[in-house]
Amino acid sequence: MYNALIIYFFSGTGNARNVTHWFAGAARERNLPTEMNDIARIDRKHFNPPPANVLVGFVSPTHGFNYPPAMMYFIFRFPRSRGNSVFIMNTRAGLKLSKGFVPGLSGITLWLATLVLLSKGYKIAGLRSIDLPSNWISFHPGVNERVVESIYARCKRITLAFAGKILDGKHVFTAFRDIIQDILVMPVSIGYFFIGRFILAKSFYANDTCDNCEICLKNCPVKAIITVDHRPFWTYRCESCMRCMNDCPKRSIETAHGYTIGILFFINMGIMVWFWQWISHFVQIPQGNGWIELLLTAIRWSITFAAVVLFYRLFHYLLRVPVIRQLLYYTSFTRYKFWRRYKPSRKMIERLP
Repeated sequence: MYNALIIYFFSGTGNARNVTHWFAGAARERNLPTEMNDIARIDRKHFNPPPANVLVGFVSPTHGFNYPPAMMYFIFRFPRSRGNSVFIMNTRAGLKLSKGFVPGLSGITLWLATLVLLSKGYKIAGLRSIDLPSNWISFHPGVNERVVESIYARCKRITLAFAGKILDGKHVFTAFRDIIQDILVMPVSIGYFFIGRFILAKSFYANDTCDNCEICLKNCPVKAIITVDHRPFWTYRCESCMRCMNDCPKRSIETAHGYTIGILFFINMGIMVWFWQWISHFVQIPQGNGWIELLLTAIRWSITFAAVVLFYRLFHYLLRVPVIRQLLYYTSFTRYKFWRRYKPSRKMIERLP
């Protein structure tokens, strides 16, 4: 059916990487030449278009109900098709409640990528979401290993079934059954792209157990972590893939929950209130105009972004002060043992059926 398979994937803690390996394994069992490319390890700006009659796949996690910018920018730059078919997959935050499995939400993840690839001449062979466990431990503790194994076993079966149909030349558009909820969360995905992901990036820090081993710097897939004042410092390029926090052998990397809540409260109830009171002395803002509301929203986002970046630098500096440092540490949920990290073990993946 196809001459070869090429899959491009982006992965933080391994969910998307494992889905890629499962799909590639199904192709190799059919003796189909297969190539897997981690986009964090290749030149994402200069590469050749896929040969004709080669099946192309894109696999990535969902961040804020969209593909992370690294994958979306990669797809935007991807060469035009030579008549190729393509499948698009995303991993998203699945849950297990008792014996039932609860799907995550994709938002515009698959749809935006589909529109871009269609405009480049690709034929969409399949769209599929895989509900692997959430790794966003800034928001919740990591899922325990027994639940992870159960979800993984189910998702591996789903991935292999999807792969079999695609490799047989069939078209599978399972994602269409989620289109209503995807449309409903679309505004959230837009807000996350323009401001939410930067707020998350500016909530990470390394506590006193950090020994500057630089594992987080070396393993960051988008090279978003640098060293400032002898501590890891997260730049605006961070995509909150959670690899650093989950990989740190000493659990040194944490989310500053108390600081983040306090700063957002101060920005909204302090800076914003003062700014609009000051503006009202010079301009009378009309009400009910859609374009004006859009402009005001853009201004709010811009102010919030600038303030978050500024205060994060101050926060990083204040970590030098013992009293403030301890206050920040003890208001972080991620410092406590019950707040598990998330990293599927290699042994668990290998023993899956």
